This record gives sequence, structure tokens and C-alpha cells, in this order.
Amino acid sequence: MNTIIFLILFPLLPALLMLLLPHGALRKTIMISSAACLIGATIYQFITAFHLHAVYYTLDMEWITQLMMIINGLVGIYLVYLSIKAKKYLVTMIVALQTLGMMYFEITMAPSVTVQSQLFTDQLSVIMAFIIGSIGSLICIYAIGYMKDYHDHQKEIKDKRNSFFFIMFLFLSAMFGLIFSNDLLWLYFFWEITTLCSFLLIGYSNTKEATDNAFRALLYNLIGGLGFGIGIIILFQTSGTIELNKLIGMGKAAALLPAIFISFAGLAKSAQMPFSSWLLGAMVAPTPTSALLHSSTMVKAGVYIIIRMSPLLQNTPAGLMVSLIGGTTFLAASFIAATHSNAKKLLAYSTIANLGLIVACAGIGTYEAVWAAILLIIFHAIAKSLLFLSVGTAEHTIGSQDIEDMSGLITRVPRLALAFIIGIAGMFLAPFGMLISKWAAMKAFIDSNPLLLFFLVFGSSVTLLYWTKWMGKLLVIKRVAPSEVIEIRKEEWATLSILSGMTIAVCALFPWISSLIIEPYSMDVFGKTVILSQGNDIIMATMLAVVLLLPFSLLFYKGKIRYVDPYLCGSNVESITQFQGSLGAVRNMNLQNYYLGKFFNEKIITQFTVIICILLIIVMFGVEIL
Repeated sequence: MNTIIFLILFPLLPALLMLLLPHGALRKTIMISSAACLIGATIYQFITAFHLHAVYYTLDMEWITQLMMIINGLVGIYLVYLSIKAKKYLVTMIVALQTLGMMYFEITMAPSVTVQSQLFTDQLSVIMAFIIGSIGSLICIYAIGYMKDYHDHQKEIKDKRNSFFFIMFLFLSAMFGLIFSNDLLWLYFFWEITTLCSFLLIGYSNTKEATDNAFRALLYNLIGGLGFGIGIIILFQTSGTIELNKLIGMGKAAALLPAIFISFAGLAKSAQMPFSSWLLGAMVAPTPTSALLHSSTMVKAGVYIIIRMSPLLQNTPAGLMVSLIGGTTFLAASFIAATHSNAKKLLAYSTIANLGLIVACAGIGTYEAVWAAILLIIFHAIAKSLLFLSVGTAEHTIGSQDIEDMSGLITRVPRLALAFIIGIAGMFLAPFGMLISKWAAMKAFIDSNPLLLFFLVFGSSVTLLYWTKWMGKLLVIKRVAPSEVIEIRKEEWATLSILSGMTIAVCALFPWISSLIIEPYSMDVFGKTVILSQGNDIIMATMLAVVLLLPFSLLFYKGKIRYVDPYLCGSNVESITQFQGSLGAVRNMNLQNYYLGKFFNEKIITQFTVIICILLIIVMFGVEIL
């Protein structure tokens, strides 16, 4: 339990120091040291606790729950003030309703409940802690150099790095609390703190666009939080408990309705349709915020809680609705992603799509589907954080987020291009993890609901298209003088290097991760699990070795590239990028990807999908209530 308490409380120390200390070497040293301590603690917990079954801890400290209630009230008052000031009255109403309702419950009803275990740990929480601690801490290190460049390039934005890093570490503390909480009131408290932090991080620049998008994120997550609170109250009234393990162990007859409300909160937090626009709006924030919200932490809280509810959703109409929402979101977001050349927007839609696939698996709720969902969480968190941070570095080195402007990045910024290639390979190329996970999801869909194969097959086909286009632009060879080769900051390169190594490592160690962590969790929860054969392990190891020949060979070329002029049927003129057309006119040669906006209209697809998912949510609640 000491490690759990450390992970929850320790980030608060660097958070306070970041708020108080001025910019300088001491502050930088404290940040790096604190991040290293968090990474070390999560590794220690991973090594010492991954093999354990669920372990529950009791803290006889009622004052902690009371303190959380007071903080929740203060946060509510703060959000009411901000929303009234910004004239966001719908947000005001929901904050007031949620805060007053939960405080009334905690004062009048909750004291009569005896909570046996406030905290717990099992294989899933250990996995989540490792993702949060390692990737979240690396993002904090990356942000040191990035935020300096951010304000150097955008001097009109007020420098609030003290509060920025304070919120980043506070966010990590809340995420650790969320995944280790067995008391649902504690879990709810940390859930709401992550909502507050995301609101503040998205609105960092204080521009009108940032403020509007921050309030949109706040609104949708508050709607989810309201559902979470209702779920807790229903659980208390029907069973007299507010503990997560007891909820899951009660059986579907008594626990399904509160599980549906909590899953609804997970849908909002994981940006599923119709809530996806908050995640897209978060793109206005600095890149470390995007990486923190989209890859390892914020959105993973949503799918984490739905996976916890999956044993109750299995073989129920509500579970089918959750799966259809996830599948519909996966398909729609994948098609929309193919229409964007802006790298951050593509990554945002890709994130929404992959979260949809995880939700679809969790909604099915079988041991095969949950096994696939956990794999998707692991592989997606690492590869997507690498890609988001790579885009941030590209923005400051080449001055653009556009994929078309990344043409020839392999000769201009070779190390950055290498990070991009590994991240993209991790998202779609065999035998990297996302493809393995989709194969596992396909098997689960066949065994439980073949209808979902439609979403998986067509959505995955489109993802292959846009990842291939992006990788192709990176690998275009252009003549670059040695003086034009761009170097990147040490902190940024260190983070990208570690994440690149982790992307490769989780693929190489995938059989070990499955057999020692995911399979025991599945056995504990479902009584059976997926077993990988040794033959599959050998095939994967061989494929990985072959695939890695490309990126690692790029490390050793040392600029020794033989440039060959493009062949244009003998019609080249003086410039190697110009040719003489059929009527004698000199034309420029241009290599550009084709985007499918005419076929996949973003507005139409979004509107249609939102309507479908709203109807599915109505049915999800209706079939259980009626």
C-alpha cells in the first residue's frame, strides 16, 4: 500500500514547487528528478505487484472523505464563478446540480455506509499505473523544452508555465487516485479533478477559441460526471454499498443500472460520439496537453471504467448498445481522419477511433474482448503519445503541423523522422501491437457478435490508408545541404527516444505481458483467458526483427545518400522538379497525397453518427429502466 500512497501523493510535491519556483536550472532539475521518481515507483510497483491477485486496503480515516467533499464543493464554486463570468450558463446549471446533489448525498446518506476497502490494486490497475507514471512523466520532461519554444514562438500568449506544470503533476496525482480507488466516492472525486485539470490545460492560452473549447470539454465531462454521481446514488439505494468490487460482484440483476450510468460517464470521458468534439477542441492547447489528454491519461480513464463494468455488461442489451456506440465511433472517426492533412487533427480522430474499438470490446464483456481491450490500451497509449510529441517537435522545427510539409523529413530532421516512423508503424504495421490487438478484437467479435466485424474491417482499412500516406511523405528523399539538417532539443529527443524504445519493447515483450499480467487478470475476473501458442511468439519475433531493419538502418546512413533525379520521361528541364509539358509549357512536379474530403464529408458523417449514438444511448438506458 505504501507504493500506492506514494504514487497518489508524491506528484503534489513537485506540483507545488512548480507553482512557487521561478524558471531556472533548479526548477528544471526538480521536474526531471520528480518525473524520474514517478517512473521508478511505477516500475517498482509493476515488478513487485503485477503477479498478485486483487489486494484491498483499508484506511480508517473518515476525514479524508470529508476533505474530498470540501474540495469538491470548492471546485464547484470555482467552476460556477468561471462559467458565469464566461456566460456559459448551461455549464453553471450542471455544475450546481452535480455539486449540490453529491454533497447532499455525502452529508445525509453516505455516512451510514461502512466502506471496508478504500484502495485496491490488481493487474489492470498496475498496467494503468505504469502507463500513467511512465508516459505522463515523460510528457512532463518533454514539456520543459517545448513550453520554452512555445512562448518563444507565441510571445502574445502570457507565460503561465508555473501553473501549467502545477496542473500537469496534479493531473497525474488524480489519475493514480482514480485507478487505485475502490471507494466510488473517492473514484468520483479523482474523476472530477481530472475534468478540472483538463479544462484548465485546454484553456491555457486564454484565446476565445481556447476558452470555448475548454468549456465544451468541461460541459461534456460534467454531463458524464453527473451520470457517474447518479450511478453511485442508485447503487447505494439498491444495495447499501459504494464499493467498486462489491458493485462488480453483485450480479447483473442488482448492479446493471448503476453500471450503465457509470459506463455513460466513461463514454463521455473517452470522447465517444456524441461527445467527441471536446477532444477535437483540445487540439488548441500546447502539444504536451494533447499528448496527456489523448494518449496515456484522460481518455484512458473513460475506457478503464468501462472495462471495469464489462463483466456486468456481458450478454446484455445495454452492453450491446455500448459496443455499437464504440463500433460506430471507430468507423466514423476513421473515415474522417483520412480527410485531414493536419497531423494533430488526424491523431485526434485516430484516438477517438481507437478508443471506440476499446469501448466496443469492453461492451461485449467476454474474456477475449477484454483481453483485446487491455492490449489496445497498452499499445495505443505508447505509440500515440510518441506521435503527438513528434508532431509538437515538428511544429517547432519545420514550423508546421501539416503532413504535406513533412515531405522529406527523413533528410531534414532524421531523428525526428525515425520517431515518427516507429510511432506510425506501432499503429498499423505487423507485428506491432495495434494490429495484434485488432486481430484479437476480430476473434472476440466473431465469437460474440459478428455484426461488429463490419465496423472493424472497414474502419481498419481506412486507417491503413492514412498511416501509409503519412509514412510515405516522411520517407520522400529530398536534397538537403548539411547546414539545413535541423537538430532538436535534448529533453525532447530524450523523451522521443524512450517512447520509441517502449513502442518496440512492448511489441517484443507482448507474449510476456499477456501471459504474466493480462491472462491472470482475465482468469480472476472471468475464470478463463486467452492462451498464446509458442508458434505465434516465434512468428511475431521474426516479423519484428525484419520490420525493424528499416528504421534502425536509417540511424547509420550518416548522410551518405545517393540522390537520383526523378525520371520524367525525358522531359526534365534545368530544375529536377520541373518538366516540359505536351504543349511546351514548363510545369512543376509536385508529390501530394490525395485526401478524401469529397467522399467522406466530415460534417455529414459527424451529424449522422451523433444522431445514431444518441439513439443508442437512449436505448441503452431505456431497455434497463423499462
